[in-house]
Amino acid sequence: HSNLTSGLDLTTARPLSQNRSSSFFGLCLAGRFAVPTVTAQIWLRQPNPHGQPNSDVVKPIWNGRDITDGWKGRWVVDFGPSMSEGGAALYEAPFEHIVVHVKPVRLSNNRKARAVYWWRHGETRPGLRRKLDGLSRYIVTSETARHRVFVWLPASVLPEHKLVVIPREDDVTFGILSSRFHVSWATSQGSRLGVGNDPVYNTAVCFETFPFPEGMTPNDPAAEVLAHPLAPAIADAARELNQLRENWLNPPDLVHRVPEVVPGFPDRILPNDDRAAAILKKRTLTNLYNERPTWLRNAHASLDSAVAAAYGVPPEISDDDALAHLLALNHTRAR
Repeated sequence: HSNLTSGLDLTTARPLSQNRSSSFFGLCLAGRFAVPTVTAQIWLRQPNPHGQPNSDVVKPIWNGRDITDGWKGRWVVDFGPSMSEGGAALYEAPFEHIVVHVKPVRLSNNRKARAVYWWRHGETRPGLRRKLDGLSRYIVTSETARHRVFVWLPASVLPEHKLVVIPREDDVTFGILSSRFHVSWATSQGSRLGVGNDPVYNTAVCFETFPFPEGMTPNDPAAEVLAHPLAPAIADAARELNQLRENWLNPPDLVHRVPEVVPGFPDRILPNDDRAAAILKKRTLTNLYNERPTWLRNAHASLDSAVAAAYGVPPEISDDDALAHLLALNHTRAR
């Protein structure tokens, strides 16, 4: 076929209206907007002339490597998609950082908007921000990764452009995306990149063509999805998978949590001692899925079984047969 595969022709899958405007790339900074934790914490404690806190415009930011290998402590100055230069200047210290480190480069940018609005990110993603408004958390996956894993990020954390964002906060959507039905579809549809030949999550072919179970699509209201009779089993299995992974990544006997210097951001997770730090350094999602211990396989099997019921197929269905079922469903909905 045109994608250099044989057998089932997944190139015939078409984008589905039920998935439209439901996946986004994260923010493209286009400049030195990011700062380390120590700088952000100094700014978060500082007052401003207009009385507003710097926490309005200084946020933690995650990229793809943070998802797979653990957060590196980067924060970002974010004046949003529409704040004026005068409004940004009232956030004194963050603005001066942008004046020094971003403005000189951006003024010569070939893209007029980036030169004119030099204090804003290169791609501010207003559509994504509208979708995230009012959510407590959202789903992300790294665009390129050895293992296709979906995780939660708190609403107070910003996603960078190498993250694919699905702005939903319900466990049902999280569970469907994490199931082998979607992972197999995304791996088969997406391209590969790099020395490791790692799968790439192309939203146009991996997400927009994927047929979610009936009544559980991304454009169905969350209340209706949660009211579906088969939704509780998926949600329970998804929560269990997420909790088990979190417990493995940050075991309670190895870490302690410290509130951030101002309210509204996730607690900092710190190792209890040097021994704990050495252990935690190896506890990444990449290493976990490389090892794939029995408890993780069991958690995924429970989730896959619940999602299979929503599709009306047996839990032991093969990956090839599952893909054929999904492709037929895609064709039906596309028509």
